[in-house]
Amino acid sequence: MSVKIRLQRHGSKKRPFYFIVVANSVSPRDGKFIEKLGTYNPLTVPATVRIERERALYWLQQGAQPTNTVRRILSFKGVLYLKHLMRGVGLNLFTEQEAWAKFEKWNGDHEELVAKRDEAHRKHKHEKRKAVVTESVKKVEERMAARAAAAQPAAEAETESGESESTEQTEG
Repeated sequence: MSVKIRLQRHGSKKRPFYFIVVANSVSPRDGKFIEKLGTYNPLTVPATVRIERERALYWLQQGAQPTNTVRRILSFKGVLYLKHLMRGVGLNLFTEQEAWAKFEKWNGDHEELVAKRDEAHRKHKHEKRKAVVTESVKKVEERMAARAAAAQPAAEAETESGESESTEQTEG
């Protein structure tokens, strides 16, 4: 019996939400599973991932095979790096405290990177909205100026014709 770490789809049509689960490889996608490790919401920017690192690491060490998407998620969250470090501990390359220190350093750097990406995304989104608003304001101002320019010659023509009529009335 082969064990997989995979996504289990939930959510409505065109609004996916996934559970990250450990399941028997022959069980259906949304069927029976062994353990729920976390959640994944791809609709948020950036995608929201909540995962129990220790349990995911345990299942990886027990031989569970992640699917391609789950492998990327585990890599992003540092579980695969943690597995790599724990293998180094098993080979006596360094102690467990050193491994956790390396992981904490990596995790801190990674959190900073994610925060920078999030801030850059927010800034880009704000600038894009601002550009759209200024462009629409320019279009409205151009239309108003064109209407005013079109109305001004007509008003001038009316005042000129009104002046000529008044001069004709005084003469007659």
